[in-house]
Order: sequence, then structure tokens, then C-alpha cells
Amino acid sequence: MKRILTLTLVLVLLASALAFAQPVEIEFWTLFSGGDGLYMDQIVAEFNKQHPDIKVNSTLLEWGQYYTKLTTGIATGNAPDVAVSHTSRLRDLVDQGLLMELDNPAKMENVNWDTFFPAILDATILDGMHYAIPIDTHPIVLYYNKDYVEKAGLLDADGNLILENTPEGFIKFYTALQQALPEDAFALSVPTGGDDPFRIWFSLYSQMGGGPILGSDLRTVTMDRDIAAEAAEYLLSFFYDYDFIPLHIQDTYQQFQNGRAATIITGVWATGVWENTENFNFGVVPFPKIYGKQAQWADSHTLVLPYQRRADQAKAKAAITFANFVAENGQLWSRAGHVPSKSTVLDNPEFQSLPYRSDYVAAADYAVFENWGAKTWAVRDAIIRNLNTIWSKDATIDQAIDTMVREIQSIR
Repeated sequence: MKRILTLTLVLVLLASALAFAQPVEIEFWTLFSGGDGLYMDQIVAEFNKQHPDIKVNSTLLEWGQYYTKLTTGIATGNAPDVAVSHTSRLRDLVDQGLLMELDNPAKMENVNWDTFFPAILDATILDGMHYAIPIDTHPIVLYYNKDYVEKAGLLDADGNLILENTPEGFIKFYTALQQALPEDAFALSVPTGGDDPFRIWFSLYSQMGGGPILGSDLRTVTMDRDIAAEAAEYLLSFFYDYDFIPLHIQDTYQQFQNGRAATIITGVWATGVWENTENFNFGVVPFPKIYGKQAQWADSHTLVLPYQRRADQAKAKAAITFANFVAENGQLWSRAGHVPSKSTVLDNPEFQSLPYRSDYVAAADYAVFENWGAKTWAVRDAIIRNLNTIWSKDATIDQAIDTMVREIQSIR
């Protein structure tokens, strides 16, 4: 009997030990596909390799349905343990009570907030609390075909762009470039509507000293209409007065990639596309300082902890450990083209070995985010919709801005 009891006790203890040895499994919802998705999958695999006590299970959701499924999952008690959120989406998620604040769990896991770029981190602090661990920023930048730019005499002896930081200087640069191009090429590849011209407009608006789109009450429209109009007028001239940008380009990326366009203004996520284009000689710089101060549109990917109906401290701890790992190993995520969220990553030899990133990493200091409250994306949709009528000349600038303000005011 004693032997049976002893054996039973040993088996119980062994089973308990085996159960205890099982890794903490956490569910990670991501919206990264394509090249971004491949890099994030590699990061997850590396984390799991280095942390045998934690297993991250990654699930890719379709971009167009991501936030709908995330909010529904949290509301119905089927939330992941960690998820991706854009900085511009944070306020909406926080105001709905869908995210956990991170100050306490981050303190227990020794997250060092001081190592993040201030502009990136500050945009994720709401009501004095941290709600996200940013893993990057992805601003717009200026890519250029080195062969075309060099032929136009717009590179100095060190291979840097010759570009005067004034509105006139930017036009002068493109005029010289356009005059040196082959007949079948054009100067700048930007669509006649949508996100990219909005991002350029918002960058110009910010450089000119335009204030927040919404006031501190997140209801009153405080956009500077005169500056908004001036920024729109300046960009509009690139389409019509100078013909730098052809109308209704079907595929702006392809036009730059195949050598028809000399430059393109888009997000840093395109770096990987150009890198994988055979025999493509390109360069990149931050979005130029055209007006009074350096600034450009940007957003960030962050990792957040969704609200859980049944709190699990072990999973929350594991989720913070994973999120901090991704940020601290920004050299891995930077392969996708994004700017690391932590300044400490810049000294990493692996990051320093990556081409192009150091050419635009300074953009992290001048990132301007769309922090317009819980309805940020509804507001930006209204702005884009009305800016599109300017680029297509379906409305005058004043008419479009009047309609824009009315539509923003109606968003509640």
C-alpha cells in the first residue's frame, strides 16, 4: 500500500511539474501581410525560440476587417492577449474601454519608456497613461531615381540631393529634374486622390504651423482654414500649373519602379519593394522641409493588450514581454522599412548594416500624428474625400474646405 501511495504521489508531482513546465500560450492578432507579414512571422519565431516559457500564436486578419473584428472580439469576450493597433486608432479603442493600461504591467516587466523616441511614445500616452508599446513609426519620405537626379545635376559631390528648403526651392528642384528627363518619364508619382496626397497635404499644413484639426474637447474644428487652403493650393500646382504629377496614374509604385517616374512620395514601407527590384538605383530622404519647420505625416504600429473579461496575470505578463521584445529588437522589424521606435536600436550593428534606413531615421523626431480623438479615421475620411474634389477640380479650394469643416462638425 505504501508503495502504491508513493508511486501515486510521484505521478501526481510529475504531472504537476509537467503542467507547470508547459509554456504560457498567448494569442497575437496582426494585420501584417506581404513583406511586413513575413518579417513579423520571423520575429515571432525568434521570440518563441528565445523564450521557451512563452508561446506566441500569431493570427493574421484581413486589413479591411481588422479593427471591426478586433473590437467585436474584445466586446464578446474573445479578445487576443496582444494585438496590433495604429497610434491613430488608440483613442477610439481607449474611449470604448477596449484596452488595458500598461503602466503597472510594464513596470513589473521593466519596460524602459525613456528609450523610445519621444515623438513616437508621446502619441501613445492618453490621459497620462501608457496604452501601447510602439514598435515603429512609418512616415512619408521622398524616394528618388539616382540616375535621373544625377543626370539633372541635382546631386552634390557627396551624393546628396541639392534641394533648397523653401517652397520655391522645391519647385526649382522639380523643374530642373523634369527638364532633364526622357520624353516618356515624369517627375513625381502621386495619385490624384486618396491617402498619399492627403499625407503630403497634412505634412505641408503641419510645416506651415497649422494647429490640431480638432480642439481639446475633440469636437470643435480648430483647423486653420487659411493654412489648409494654402497647403492645398501649393500641392494642386504640382498637378496643374507645373505638370510635375500626371493625372490619374494607375499604379504609382509601378511607375517609379519601372523608371517612368523620377520620384515618389510615399511611406517608408516601400523601401523593401525597391530593395527587391533588380538593378534599381534609388535613394531616399525624409520628406523635405519646404515651409517653416521640419514635419511630416506619420503613424505608428503599436502593440496593445486588449481588455479581458477574465484577467490572466501570466498571459498579461507574457504579452508585455513579447511586445517589449519586438520594440527592443527593432533592427528585425526595420527590415520591413519602418523606423524603430527605440533610439537604442540605432546603435545595433544589424540595424546599421541595413541600407537606406539611416537616411530617413531622423524623420522619427519630426513625426506628426493624427491624434484627433475617438473619430480620427472618420475625420480623416472626410478630409480625404474633400481634398479629392480639389485634386480633381470638382470643387474650388474654398468650397472643398467649407464642406470638409461641415462634415467634420457632423461627426459625433
